[in-house]
Amino acid sequence: MILVWLLLIPFVAGALCYALDSSRGQGASRWIALIGSGLILLIALALWATGNYHLTNAVQGTAQWHTQFQLEWIPSLGISFHLALDGLSVIMLLLTGIMSVLAVASSWGQPRNREGLFYANLMWLIGGVVGIFLAIDLFAYFFFWEMMLIPMALLVALWGHDGSSVAAKRAAAIKFFIYTQASGLLMLASIIGLVIVHYEQTGAVTFDYQALLQTSHGGAFGMVLMLGFFIAFATKLTTIPFHGWLPDFHTHSPSDSSVDLTGVLVKTGAYGLLRFALPLFPHASAEFAPVAMILGLIGIYYGAVVAFAQTDMKRFVGYTSIAHMGFVLIGIYAGTLLAVQGAILQLLASALSTAGLFLVSSQLYARLGTRDMRSLGGLFGLMGAMPGFALVFSIAALGMPATANFLGEFLVLFGAFAHWPVIVAFAAAGLILAAVYALYLLHRVYWGPPSIKTPTSGLASREYASLLLIVALTLIIGLYPASVLQVTTGTAHEIAHWFAGPVSAVSSSQP
Repeated sequence: MILVWLLLIPFVAGALCYALDSSRGQGASRWIALIGSGLILLIALALWATGNYHLTNAVQGTAQWHTQFQLEWIPSLGISFHLALDGLSVIMLLLTGIMSVLAVASSWGQPRNREGLFYANLMWLIGGVVGIFLAIDLFAYFFFWEMMLIPMALLVALWGHDGSSVAAKRAAAIKFFIYTQASGLLMLASIIGLVIVHYEQTGAVTFDYQALLQTSHGGAFGMVLMLGFFIAFATKLTTIPFHGWLPDFHTHSPSDSSVDLTGVLVKTGAYGLLRFALPLFPHASAEFAPVAMILGLIGIYYGAVVAFAQTDMKRFVGYTSIAHMGFVLIGIYAGTLLAVQGAILQLLASALSTAGLFLVSSQLYARLGTRDMRSLGGLFGLMGAMPGFALVFSIAALGMPATANFLGEFLVLFGAFAHWPVIVAFAAAGLILAAVYALYLLHRVYWGPPSIKTPTSGLASREYASLLLIVALTLIIGLYPASVLQVTTGTAHEIAHWFAGPVSAVSSSQP
């Protein structure tokens, strides 16, 4: 039942926030949202501390679930409400809890209309994400995948960036919805196709993940089914060329939505690849691996180069996150234990560093009324501890040793080198651009001649605590990566079992 509580808490909290959507309930709704987010984090911490996630059934090729909950939903179609938790799920739930608390905290002092409805949408978005990380019935998974789109789009359309026009906010929300909805329908078509193939082979209609793992599908049809999943997940992961919704969405979204977007929502794409695309379609994914890794490589360079053309600080950070996700895609499709572990570590590291930079950019805007880097500069010594935090997040983003980003990128490159040395060589060269764009951001915003004459207000205690939490987590994971790797090793072994063999065969045949 613990999984059911994890799922119910954000939806119940959202309903209470909506019920308090009045002038009398303005203060109460934010407390409800904070309590709901805190409970998710506490439950995830308890699950992380008590589970034996290093266990694996990789020899048999079956998943090792720590805990499960299953209830019949539509028996005639083989659909059940099936939730399950393993090491990968619990790490993603921990990330969701942390980012949810940060999102509520960052929105705390911002006046906005219909605050109760705002927090209701925020909590329902979190509920949809929790469902994605727990559901292993493919129909239920798709249900939660679609559910999270509406509250996210509403957060941007109705409560977007104060400096953006209503038309710009709505256009960004519509673009996000179209991209994700269209790619989601491709995934639905692939799910149905997979179910039909399973029915032809066994005579049973089911959407159960464990049963569908045993389905045989090869040739062109198997590749088509896999591509339906890949496009849906790559769109959310902001893989080139499916990234078009991200820059405008970051530019016009409220700061709290950006924290959830970059910290959790984008990462659902990587989770989907690891949980569904690779295990369900190992041979098709192996054949497609060179293409996927080249797309990741393009993303590393594209994100870094296009970031230099940006003047808006949030848009700049948004493009750098595309570069980070390029390393994640390479790690996932390398098909080795080390590379998969590195991809998971890079997911967490990127979420923390980019969330920190987004929070700093929103705090700058709150004090100076601009995020235009051409109007900023020389802010060191004028804004208390904020520039120091920005320095830490920037050097984390460039992959400095002792940070989580360094270990994530190192494991991805080291784990992929045996089968894909040329791709690793080009990806490693891309790290130079990461150092350049991180220093470029610091130079434009914090160094040089001062853009303001007098010091502004320092960080509030709530803001200081949020940034300090991100710094602490970045260093803890960077200095003690076993806190994550021991939890995800069982899942990584399973993914390597399903995928490493086919990838080895394909890569060995490459010229």
